[in-house]
Amino acid sequence: MATIGTTIVLSFSKSSSSLFLTKLTSRIHFASFSTRYHHSTRKLMSHTPARATLGLTHPTNVETPKISFSATDVDVTEWKGDILAVGVTEKDLTRDAKSRFENLILNKIDSKLGGLLAEASSEEDFSGKVGQSTILRIAGLGSKRVGLIGLGQSPSTTALFKGLGEAVVAAAKSAQASNVAIVLASSEGLSSQSKLSTAYAIASGAVLGLFEDQRFKSESKKPALRSIDIIGLGTGPELEKKLKYAGDVSSGIIFGRELVNSPANVLTPGVLAEEASKVASTYSDVFTAKILDAEQCKELKMGSYLGVAAASANPPHFIHLCYKPPSGPVNVKLALVGKGLTFDSGGYNIKTGPGCSIELMKFDMGGSAAVLGAAKALGQIKPLGVEVHFIVAACENMISGTGMRPGDVVTASNGKTIEVNNTDAEGRLTLADALVYACNQGVEKIVDLATLTGACVVALGPSIAGVFSPNDELVKEVLEASEVSGEKLWRLPLEESYWESMKSGVADMVNTGGRQGGSITAALFLKQFVDEKVQWMHIDMAGPVWNDKKRSATGFGIATLVEWVLKNAS
Repeated sequence: MATIGTTIVLSFSKSSSSLFLTKLTSRIHFASFSTRYHHSTRKLMSHTPARATLGLTHPTNVETPKISFSATDVDVTEWKGDILAVGVTEKDLTRDAKSRFENLILNKIDSKLGGLLAEASSEEDFSGKVGQSTILRIAGLGSKRVGLIGLGQSPSTTALFKGLGEAVVAAAKSAQASNVAIVLASSEGLSSQSKLSTAYAIASGAVLGLFEDQRFKSESKKPALRSIDIIGLGTGPELEKKLKYAGDVSSGIIFGRELVNSPANVLTPGVLAEEASKVASTYSDVFTAKILDAEQCKELKMGSYLGVAAASANPPHFIHLCYKPPSGPVNVKLALVGKGLTFDSGGYNIKTGPGCSIELMKFDMGGSAAVLGAAKALGQIKPLGVEVHFIVAACENMISGTGMRPGDVVTASNGKTIEVNNTDAEGRLTLADALVYACNQGVEKIVDLATLTGACVVALGPSIAGVFSPNDELVKEVLEASEVSGEKLWRLPLEESYWESMKSGVADMVNTGGRQGGSITAALFLKQFVDEKVQWMHIDMAGPVWNDKKRSATGFGIATLVEWVLKNAS
């Protein structure tokens, strides 16, 4: 019997003059018709002989990896390919008195194999816990291998199913498999909406798991994986749309990862501005770009931002992209503001000693990467009814005779004065002027993202971002979006009494308080630059911006921002 399915092909291309994945082409086939989605190729981070980078470093040309997704209802025992991966819960492994699986799919596979799957899983001590997996090469099925991937007790979150996609891709890489299938041992109880969400999460996890940033390596590895079949989660137009959405969001996340991974000698404030401009030019039907230089920022009285930028040989670039829907009215105006420190030395309060992580301070523009990654994804999705402003005050925090000193007083664009008692609390100084600028665009809601404080990492660890806002409804919106995206956020208090530690004897405020409650006082500082009529949220993502184990950026925040914008659009 011929299967009716959905196929999406994701193609991410790089070139020697590219910063990141530059092409996303989705092909969707269902029944007797075919619809093709095209996204134009963009060349990024082009280097000319006139602008040689420090160390003569340029991204290398990496061959385009392609992966196609098909949704089908084929019999799992008849599927032909390299690996049949089964996502199993601990309950799915329950056996009857004759040691046979009670779960229908596992029982069907095991019966076809004469009981070898049950025997092998017992010998491997596989219990279905999250993080467990076993891949067995067993003859008797259409597939060369059968994999069991643990989902824990009762999987219900996006993060778990993304993890399933990542685990399957990891197994495929290890086995040099070119085609795999993924099926849930227990999918019969899922609602139609849950099936769509699960397929989205699996596809997203697989695409992001396949991605490896090899631009700065002298040799690159080619992934063998070419196709993934998702079995048992349905077929049809709604699933097509969800898989395309997974591709759009994943392309934005990969863009964000590559921005953060790029070393500071390659990704300067000027180059970050070029990347933003190229997003706008690629999706010029919905985007416009405005890049302000130092002189224009001076005219806008951005003394706080310019004070941070003053020490660097690389001039600041203030980035403003504006998304407007391709048709129809605008019902709500939003702003996404990202911290854009392409390198942070700490300034005169230089980062020193164990744990200062100065060698990782290229990731101090992780907030801007989240904002621009979301812009890239939204340029493909093109939601109606919403106008979005993407704002980044890009610069470096360096040390020189022209630089800002401890004790200096800077004046922000809203007229408030700040005594700089620590030059390593620079991100909030750049965000101050960026937030004032955002409010002046007539927006109703602002979300800012920043790798702002080590205190937030101490409080919440490496996987959870802290959320601060005086607006309960906005918090509810963003937290609901994060539940869909699978990213972890936790609300922390804006304790107004802590503002006492931020008072200055010579200016309106200092830029840092005491060590206690450092992430809270940082958020309170930002609040001084937001119009009271505007709903505002601050996300401190200093922990989840980076994966220490993989030594790579995560692309954190992008999926949540896209989901939040779409919720407002609807």
